[in-house]
Amino acid sequence: MRGIFTVVTIGVLALQGDVREHISALEHSGAAAMPVRRPGELDAVDGLVIPGGESTTIDKLTRIFELADPLKKRIEAGMPVYGSCAGMIMLAQEIADPATDLKGEPQQTLGGLDITVRRNAFGRQRESFETDLDFRGLEFSAPSPDQDPAPVHAVFIRAPWVERVGDGVEVLATVEPASHGTLHGTARIVAVRSRHLLATSFHPEVTGERRIHELFIRIVRGEA
Repeated sequence: MRGIFTVVTIGVLALQGDVREHISALEHSGAAAMPVRRPGELDAVDGLVIPGGESTTIDKLTRIFELADPLKKRIEAGMPVYGSCAGMIMLAQEIADPATDLKGEPQQTLGGLDITVRRNAFGRQRESFETDLDFRGLEFSAPSPDQDPAPVHAVFIRAPWVERVGDGVEVLATVEPASHGTLHGTARIVAVRSRHLLATSFHPEVTGERRIHELFIRIVRGEA
């Protein structure tokens, strides 16, 4: 177990997406951060963030840059990974509506999380929205032991949701029907954790919400 004052190095998969924002959030939360573009750079990090962007593009680029297999091996070996939006899709074991390439082959994921996700589930870009979420696991940020932590202000941009969770997957947050008109009375799962893997449908790096990154750093350190 890592000591509380240990500075961990966390990589951000830097093939596509909001890389700089995640690096800034990690550094402001007390970690050293670096972009990861090559297999050898994985050896230098204690954990990894897969940012938002286009999951189909990230999938193709991980294979082009020969990162897919090394990433899968590190995930299987227990490397902590946080996936945001497209990163959640990349960590999912199954995609309910995978895109297909020109040959008709479905997009691939890195896997690790026993979940099924649906891409662009809340709608397209014009249907992006913001809402406040009750988020489990942030007790460290509460003002005092007898108070609950403040809600997480979440931004959803062409976001996925989780349609199935397997054994061992903890649901950390849901979007309630009153928050978005497409839900038709059904709450949707938007944040999950399974041991060393964390994923959210939303983008905490764009709102200045640092607690998700702080939680991930605690996971990397073995403190959460």
